[in-house]
Amino acid sequence: MNLKPLGDRVIVKPNAPEEKTKGGIILPDTAQEKPMEGEIIAVGPGRTDDAGKKITMELKVGDKVLYGKYSGTEVKVNDEDYLIMRESDVYAIIGK
Repeated sequence: MNLKPLGDRVIVKPNAPEEKTKGGIILPDTAQEKPMEGEIIAVGPGRTDDAGKKITMELKVGDKVLYGKYSGTEVKVNDEDYLIMRESDVYAIIGK
């Protein structure tokens, strides 16, 4: 992938939307909800505070995360969908 996030931004590969309900009903594309889980693919270097000190990122490549339904900016690279968002838009790390 040729994307490198800047500042306190991360690139997330969203999980595929659910195509079936738990009861086995197949959902059409229009009824599928946007995923709110994904995997961190790339992490920026961190932001700089007002004093010029670099604040390191808590997230790292490979983390499974939860984020807001409408968080980030959707981009498509090599026919793959990604989200670019600030670290603060991520709500939690799954399975640590």
